[in-house]
Amino acid sequence: MRPDFVVTILSGLLLGGPAYAQEVPPAKPNILFILMDNLGYGEVGVYGGGITRGAPTPRIDQLAAEGTRLTNFNVEAQCTPSRSAIMTGRFSIRSGTHSIPIGGGIEGLTQWEVTIAEALSGAGYATGAFGKWHLGSDQSRLPNAQGFDEWYGIPRTTDEAFWPNEPQAQAAGVSFEHIMEGRKGGPSKELGVYDLEQRRLIDAEIANRTVDFMKRSVAADKPFYAYVPFTLVHFPTLPNPRFAGRTGYGDFPDALAEMDANVGQLLGAVDELNIRDNTIVVFTSDNGPEATWPWQGSSGLWRGYYFTHMEGSLRTPFIIRWPGKIPAGRVSNEIVHEVDTFTTFARIAGADVPADRAIDGIDQSAFLAGAEKSSRESFPIYVADRLEGVKWRNWKLVFYDEQRDWWTPSTKLGQPKAFDLITDPKEEYPQTALRNTWNAGPAMEALSAFEQTLAKYPPIKAGTPDPYQP
Repeated sequence: MRPDFVVTILSGLLLGGPAYAQEVPPAKPNILFILMDNLGYGEVGVYGGGITRGAPTPRIDQLAAEGTRLTNFNVEAQCTPSRSAIMTGRFSIRSGTHSIPIGGGIEGLTQWEVTIAEALSGAGYATGAFGKWHLGSDQSRLPNAQGFDEWYGIPRTTDEAFWPNEPQAQAAGVSFEHIMEGRKGGPSKELGVYDLEQRRLIDAEIANRTVDFMKRSVAADKPFYAYVPFTLVHFPTLPNPRFAGRTGYGDFPDALAEMDANVGQLLGAVDELNIRDNTIVVFTSDNGPEATWPWQGSSGLWRGYYFTHMEGSLRTPFIIRWPGKIPAGRVSNEIVHEVDTFTTFARIAGADVPADRAIDGIDQSAFLAGAEKSSRESFPIYVADRLEGVKWRNWKLVFYDEQRDWWTPSTKLGQPKAFDLITDPKEEYPQTALRNTWNAGPAMEALSAFEQTLAKYPPIKAGTPDPYQP
């Protein structure tokens, strides 16, 4: 019998109440979801980076020691699709968010989509988003209109910070991106132009506002979901002035040092609030590394940059800590996809998962709690709206030529190539011998099952306005 159940019974007896008092349910865990921007697999110390990239990452490394680290955590190939997948538990091809918007049209998630913030709000959570959104710029598609009680950050992307410093853009009267804030039930307001100066300052403010949100949530005795999509290390990769020159190796390593310090600040606040044991902390990235000179990132063991079907684009760091619930010091190479975080956290929080649409996320709570095998063994690989391959177990079947980076030409293959990612992690030696084509059967079977769901639930077209109803 659990001790808290015994206490419940004894309390009832001492107070003269019935001895059949019900067991008190455990408190819902807080969720602190830290998402870096364009952080490659090979940047953090425990993933082979750290000092080899010019900046040790002791706080993040310690988080890994206290939790579970995945080496086969997979994401979508671009910023917007990846964030959409996290928010909805659906591959972005379904939601009309399969590509980064370039302006001039309707963008982002329709109101019909159910975000993790909406799901958790329905389960009694305080919800806050602090950082880069990139899932819609209109008032009806900003975070405070998509389930978040409050938000602060930028609606789109960091490279727009260049624009205010361009004389021709100024002369043309271009509308510049602004840092914004908003609360549920009201409009978001613009706080100031997001320029190169603010680019250096914003992540420090994101960390400060996240800490304040956690403090207020704890004081109100409400479980919280803090979604923290930092802007580092997206180009221009410019560190806060407090970290400029810190490493002696330039802007990118200085930004890595700042990243580690910001994560450390959030983890320190969790400890100060005495909520470590009941807080799930996630550290991950939206896609593979930055490919833009002079801010190139590292894919580590893998090859390729974001916007490609290469492993360097699809695999990112993923560390998760929940003391006493998720094993400490564990490392697993089991396949997990970012869509799984939606379903897993909804399940843990007791939130409802929509039943009227295709949900691609799989509940991984048993695996994260210590089960040997992941609940997933495959997923389709899209780059924008183009199906470029499928992963099944340790095999990868691709239908297009490789791309090192997004500007490398890629053409459709006459015959698919298969790679064994265990013996060939850099995807250099396609398995063409007849004895090694057996893997195509189960890989294509998994892909066929996914494509059948697309027929049953037709994807939303990019640019679809609200109201949308299938």
